[in-house]
Amino acid sequence: MKINKLLVLVFLGAMAFACKDAKKAESNVDTTTEIEENKSVTEIINERKSEDIKIIPIEHSTAVIEWNDVIIYIDPVGGAAAFEGQKNPTLILITDIHGDHLNVETLNALDTANATFVVPQAVADELPEKYKEQLVIMANGTSKKLSNITIEAIPMYNLRKEALKFHKKGRGNGYVLNIDAQRIYFSGDTEDIPEMRSLKNIDKAFICMNLPYTMTEESAAAAVLDFKPKQVYPYHYRGKPDVSDVAKFKQLVDAGNQDIEVIQLDWYPNEEY
Repeated sequence: MKINKLLVLVFLGAMAFACKDAKKAESNVDTTTEIEENKSVTEIINERKSEDIKIIPIEHSTAVIEWNDVIIYIDPVGGAAAFEGQKNPTLILITDIHGDHLNVETLNALDTANATFVVPQAVADELPEKYKEQLVIMANGTSKKLSNITIEAIPMYNLRKEALKFHKKGRGNGYVLNIDAQRIYFSGDTEDIPEMRSLKNIDKAFICMNLPYTMTEESAAAAVLDFKPKQVYPYHYRGKPDVSDVAKFKQLVDAGNQDIEVIQLDWYPNEEY
């Protein structure tokens, strides 16, 4: 009798281990298959890193980026009220001298004591003397590493004859921010220039489109289809007098390449569009 009981116990133990091993093997097969069928390990890691980067639209061309303890203000405009609840900036990137990108009153109203300003020379020339020690001046085509982020200054300018007076080549900067494994592009005020079309490996692209100052929805979509960012965010689309048709832009991009994800954020919280 004792022998029989012992045999039963041994049998039950073997079955338990067998079931556990089977479940483990099944789990491994499912996970491996899912990764192989859907995404590589590198893609999954990059997506998780992307989730660690928070991008907050403020208005028009103004945004805040949070990454770890680094806070980046892009073209801060709107006074202190526009940044209520936001952390104080580590980096301030300004693209151009126009009032929807450079607003000294807003800079004076913010706590920028610990911030480094990244600007083109034309913007540096417009800033008060008190900011001079905080400036990093970047020309088109240069790069600089600050706060563990490599910043590339990209040209931004007009091509259409009737628009050349707005943004001449060499005055302003678009920026590519290399944050961890992500490359994030802010176009600033530009048309679909060759330098934008030749960008490589862009994860997130913030693309302007507003007449008469920058470009049409068609030009913006054509450029995006050329350099193929993984995600594109239309921004800076309020024109004079019209507002660009963001839905049309999305349709053009979707028709040309469905692998490019068009993401619409609320850039005009006080407007219906």
